[in-house]
Amino acid sequence: MEFSVVNDFDKQSFVPEESFDFIFTKSFQSASEFIDRSLKFGGVVAVLELDEWSSHSFNKPSNYKIVYYRKLRSTNVFVMKKLQNARPRSGNKRRLLWYNTSEAKKAALKKLEDVLLEPPRASSGTSKTYRKRTKYLPDLLGDTLESCPRRVFIHVGLPEKDGGSGTRWFAKHYPTRNLKFEIYKIETLTKESPKKKAVWEMGMSEWLRKNVKEEEYVVMKAEAEVVEEMVKSKAIRLVDELFLECNPKGVGGRKSMSQRAYWECLALYGKLRDEGVAVHQWWG
Repeated sequence: MEFSVVNDFDKQSFVPEESFDFIFTKSFQSASEFIDRSLKFGGVVAVLELDEWSSHSFNKPSNYKIVYYRKLRSTNVFVMKKLQNARPRSGNKRRLLWYNTSEAKKAALKKLEDVLLEPPRASSGTSKTYRKRTKYLPDLLGDTLESCPRRVFIHVGLPEKDGGSGTRWFAKHYPTRNLKFEIYKIETLTKESPKKKAVWEMGMSEWLRKNVKEEEYVVMKAEAEVVEEMVKSKAIRLVDELFLECNPKGVGGRKSMSQRAYWECLALYGKLRDEGVAVHQWWG
């Protein structure tokens, strides 16, 4: 029986495919590409995670089955069996980013447009100029999107007077390759507290897990509060490309849920990049 302990999977690219019967790791999500490539069909992966992780926040790959779970003090023990290979048949490509090698993922993220260190002024026209610089994920990876079993665009936000600025932008600017995208417009429900602060009532993480699969190609536009929830639950890993709307209070004069400083928007942007998400700032 071949056995592996995964600590720094980026340095283990020399390992042949389907080499191990058993893999032990402290973080399945960060090493998922290496694990799935090197674990044999029917092999077992054991995961140890700290207390902040839970079985509810873990995004289990569809080609694995949970065979054991136990909580030991501040540590969760999680064991899965590989039921089949995630790699598609010849001629198809893996799901963008998450099924590419870690090096390809890192290279694509480095090619994204630079983040704006200061928000553009509404009257300067900078926002339109910035959108023209947007480097879309299919273009960066040279993917036709034809092999994706399903393509989805999700626009999440407060109700708008025109009801569809985000969806119209997507149809006009996104490189769909003339392929069909299912489009969802989700209006977040709000209520006013005594302090006049809006409260999010919709759980997008749950919605995503019920409506999209990891092998599908998912593009989303959403406000910071929605994105933060998805980051915390790890559901953000179901999103291939994200347009992050994070308008600080008092900037742009647009209706927004944000009550934060611009540096907090930049911090969230950086966290998304660390998670491996192809994220863009939205100034629409």
